[in-house]
Amino acid sequence: MEVMAKLLSESDASNKRLEFPTESLWAFSLPAGQNSVEFDAFDMLDQPWRLKISVRNEGKYPKPWISGQWGIYVLQKRLRQGDRVTLTMHDQENGAYNYRIIAERKHFGFWYSIDQ
Repeated sequence: MEVMAKLLSESDASNKRLEFPTESLWAFSLPAGQNSVEFDAFDMLDQPWRLKISVRNEGKYPKPWISGQWGIYVLQKRLRQGDRVTLTMHDQENGAYNYRIIAERKHFGFWYSIDQ
């Protein structure tokens, strides 16, 4: 199930955090009284990336973002503005969730996986 698909902004590709759509927060269970939760997302090569989703403690809107190993992921995949990142969530038999992160780049009108 798709959690989010986002075209990277210059800020997403150059900072150590990805601005995360508020409407996709349903996919994460933030513990009561906490403003962040860590999770592993596996890329297309099955490499795990330890990511952290956080929201503001104060303010009218939560303004979520992803950090953790996001900066390293960006460097290793050589992501840049305009690339697309998709995060998906899959149910496991034990009731837990498995997350996948997919990075793609558009070339001649078609999206191609950056992992391959």
